[in-house]
Amino acid sequence: MHPFQYQRATSGSQAVAAVAKIPDASFIAGGTSQVDLLKEGVHQPSLLVDVAGLPLRQITDFEDGVRIGANATNTEAAYYPAILARYPAVSEALLAGASVQIRNMATMAGNPLQRTRCPYFRDLAQPCNKRTPGSGCAAIGGYNHVHALFGASAACVATHPSDLAVALAALDARVQTTGPQGPRTIAFTDLHRLPGTTPHLDTVLAHGELITSIDLPAFAGRSHYLKVRERASYAYALASCAVALEMDGPKIKRARIALGGVASKPWRATSTEALLAGHVPTEKLFRAAATAAFADAKPLEHNAYKIPMGRNLVVRALLETSGLQPLAGPAGTAFAASVGGMAGQVATPN
Repeated sequence: MHPFQYQRATSGSQAVAAVAKIPDASFIAGGTSQVDLLKEGVHQPSLLVDVAGLPLRQITDFEDGVRIGANATNTEAAYYPAILARYPAVSEALLAGASVQIRNMATMAGNPLQRTRCPYFRDLAQPCNKRTPGSGCAAIGGYNHVHALFGASAACVATHPSDLAVALAALDARVQTTGPQGPRTIAFTDLHRLPGTTPHLDTVLAHGELITSIDLPAFAGRSHYLKVRERASYAYALASCAVALEMDGPKIKRARIALGGVASKPWRATSTEALLAGHVPTEKLFRAAATAAFADAKPLEHNAYKIPMGRNLVVRALLETSGLQPLAGPAGTAFAASVGGMAGQVATPN
């Protein structure tokens, strides 16, 4: 492990100042992903500023929605009554990811900021522009079965690993930050960057900018998260889908669809959303929408399977969110979110 200095933050302003003045300094809180990168030599900061002790753990009602403190754990957020009742896609996404022990440590700000699970990013013997800018991308000509269908570039084809981020994108969440230039609000869909020529920059956060909370806006519709993975538990999504539907009587008033496992950021299927508005839910409509969602996909040598998988996933997610098909398990649980069940267990459908 690369040697580094360690500080415990005494306040948000002190933490921001400490990181901002050192180019390779970074924040740490739960550390569930970051510590792995430290041990593997992928992440090599000269200073880690621990913000876990800052008073950013509360989850509260806010402007008819919910404000989630940056240091709230994934477990605390997943089981918070208002989130379970009004934003089940968030609970489903959290509970479909990692183990109980990791969820008890991982924070709500850290989860969307975790770095790609591309195997080439984590292999120091392989070129990776995200890890070492200008070194090349081994995935483009390598075994790229878990890589991007959308938004990739000649510099990077990695995908973003967070389940939670996909649900937050579909629900139009907002991120509150404080940084060297003061506080600001960032629409969650604008938080993550596409790789372009600078794939080492995962987000729009400035150096030293600290997330303080994530806000879920008022929402009275239905939401759902669905995930396909290579094994039944503790695995990252090959493809995932979060859906938020607002109804006007029997018709869809507004639809929001975010895809995971297919781009370097949660991928909003905006053209598909427009197709659904004003229509009565039907399987035929949902299949047309799913086809539109993947019309611009650009598969690599080994990941074309994600296109039919993703289309079928969108159809199922829409059917289940609209109520045309029952959930595989109770809403707000990992059973509802997991294609193929959880570890051989059977949940009672709604």
